Amino acid sequence: MASRWCQLLCPQPKQVASESMHGARLAAQQLGRGCDACDVEAGKPCRCAQGQEEDADFPASTFAQSVINMVGMLIGLGQLSTPYALENGGWASIFLLVGLGIMCAYTAHIIGRCLDEEPSSKTYQDIGQQAFGSKGRLIASAFIYLEIFFALVSYTISLSDNIPLVFAGVRLHLPWLRLSTTQLLTVMAVLVALPSLWLRNLSSISFLSFVGILMSMVILVTILCTAAFSNVGLGKHIPVLRLDKIPTVSGLYMFSYAGHIVFPNIYTAMKDRSSFTRVSVTNFFMVAVLYTTLAFVGASLFGPSVNSQVTLSMPPGLLVTKVALWATVLTPVTKYALEFAPFAIQLEHHLPATMGPRARIIIRGSIGSAGLLLILALALSVPYFQYVLSLTGSLISVAISVIFPCGFYLKIRWGRLSRPVVVLNAAMIAVGFVLAVVGTASSAKLLVKSIQNGHVA
Repeated sequence: MASRWCQLLCPQPKQVASESMHGARLAAQQLGRGCDACDVEAGKPCRCAQGQEEDADFPASTFAQSVINMVGMLIGLGQLSTPYALENGGWASIFLLVGLGIMCAYTAHIIGRCLDEEPSSKTYQDIGQQAFGSKGRLIASAFIYLEIFFALVSYTISLSDNIPLVFAGVRLHLPWLRLSTTQLLTVMAVLVALPSLWLRNLSSISFLSFVGILMSMVILVTILCTAAFSNVGLGKHIPVLRLDKIPTVSGLYMFSYAGHIVFPNIYTAMKDRSSFTRVSVTNFFMVAVLYTTLAFVGASLFGPSVNSQVTLSMPPGLLVTKVALWATVLTPVTKYALEFAPFAIQLEHHLPATMGPRARIIIRGSIGSAGLLLILALALSVPYFQYVLSLTGSLISVAISVIFPCGFYLKIRWGRLSRPVVVLNAAMIAVGFVLAVVGTASSAKLLVKSIQNGHVA
C-alpha cells in the first residue's frame, strides 16, 4: 500500500512532490494497514492483502528523481518572503539563511540514519514512536497537523493579498455582508476551490499538487525576468545587519526549509537508499542557492519598499507581473485538497465499516468544507502574511526540522554515538530551542500589535 502512494505522489519521472504532499502521504501510509485506507469503490475487493505483490510493480526513485522531489517539495510559499527577509535582516543575514540550510541538510541526513535502524519505520511519526514510543508519535503527529493548518492559513492570506491586483478595477458590494471587495474576491476564490475537498481520486489530487509546483517555478522565473528585462534597476541599498529583526527573519528563513516530515517517504521510495545523504546535500545546496539568488535579486530590485510577498512589489502593468500574480493566486487553490487529505483519511478510518461510500464522501467533504471556511475566516481576520509565516517557522518548523530530528537521533542511537556527534546534536537542539523561543515571542508580539493596530484603524 505504501508503494502505491509513493507511485502516485513521489517517484514517477515526470512528477515531483510538493510541500503539500507530505500530509496526505504520511497519513495514508500510517493508516495503510487497515482496509479503510485502500480507497476502494463499493463492491470491489480490498487490496490490502495484495500489498506485497503490488509493491513490486512500482518503480523506485532514482537519485535525480529524489533530488527533484525534495527541491520541488521545499520551493513554495517561503520563496515569496526571502527578499523581504533579507532586506529586513540585512545582507549579512544571508549567513543565517545558509547556516539554517546546512543544519536542515544534516537533520535530513540523520533522519535517514534513524530509518536505517528500523526497517519497519516509514514515516516521520514512525521515527517519533521508534524514539519515544506512543508519546513521540503523538507529538510528531500534532506538529504535523499544526504545520498543515498554519500553512493553509498562510496560503489563504497570500491569496487575499494578491487577488485584488489580479482583478484590479473590480468593485464588489453585497449589502447584507460587511465585506470589502478584496474579502469578497477571496471568498469567491475559496468557494471555487471548495469542490476539490470532495475529491476521492488520489490521481486528481496529485495532479493539483503538480500544478502547484509549476506555479511556484513560474513565480521564480517571472521575478528573474523582471530583473533582466524591466526598467526596474538593480542596486537598491540593502543594510548590513539589523539585529532587532533577526528573530522574525529567522522564522521566515526556517519556514523556507520546512519539509522534513516528507523526507522518510522519499527515503523509502528510493532505489538506492545509501545515497539519501547525497540527495539531501544536493537538494539543500540547490535550494540555498536558489533562495540566496532570489533574496538578493528581490531586495536589490525593490529595496526598502519590498513587500513581504515579492510579487506585490513587482511593477504593475507588465506581463510578467500579471503572470506572477495569477500564479500566486492559483497556488493556494491547488493546495487545499491535498493538505486536507490527512484529516479526510483519518476521518474515514474511524467511520463505521458498514457506512456506504456515498455517506463517507458526504461526511468527509462536509467536514473538510467547514474546516476550510474556518481557515478562510481566520485568514481574513489576521491578514498579516509575514508574521503568520514567521510564527509558523519559529513555533513549528524549527521543531520539526531541527529539534525533533536531533532528539530522535540521540535517543535511538544513544550509546553508539561518538562524543563529538552527541555534542553537535545537543548544540543544534539548543540553537533550535533559542530560535524557537526568541522567534516565536518576536513574531507573536508583532502579530498581536498588528491586530491591535488594525482594530484601532
